[in-house]
Amino acid sequence: MNGQLNWFKGGLLLGAAFLVAVAFVKPIGVSTQFVIADGIVWNLFSDTVVQKNPESKSGYSSSNAYLNKSGGKYAKNIANPINYSFIFVLAMVAGAFLSSRLGGPQATAMDRSAPEVWRQRFGENPTLRYVTVFFAGVLVLFGARLAGGCTSGHMMSGMMQTSLSGYLFAFGAFAIGVPAAILVYKRN
Repeated sequence: MNGQLNWFKGGLLLGAAFLVAVAFVKPIGVSTQFVIADGIVWNLFSDTVVQKNPESKSGYSSSNAYLNKSGGKYAKNIANPINYSFIFVLAMVAGAFLSSRLGGPQATAMDRSAPEVWRQRFGENPTLRYVTVFFAGVLVLFGARLAGGCTSGHMMSGMMQTSLSGYLFAFGAFAIGVPAAILVYKRN
């Protein structure tokens, strides 16, 4: 196992973390926080992105239609980013950093190389892998925002709450993901 956590134990821990979050705070989802982070940066350079608006449901509004949806909910989060969701995302990054420094699983040279299935299909070129992974990440984030949430929010938290949209999202993700992987890797 190369010092890595067993997948089954990891799955149980992840499920427990989602259960605690749903039971005591709110469902976990992180893709919206990319929008909030973008809005925070945009708001630094423009006075018109977010304004206080007592007539809005949230007390804030935005000249941008996307940030103004749901009664200015995103605009409010941009104006006041210190909230559970934003801190949760920052804590994920901090937790990963701390794990790497305090004795978390250490990456070996084999861990840093491309997976065997990638090397068989595309070779050892790290630049091709990094560019592909970057654009795949952009595509996934675009899809998450288009769907109104990411796999954490829709699939994991949604299915835990027995949400129909969570099950539909999971079905759609696997219905597209499995054939796409077969096409990319030319599985026999």
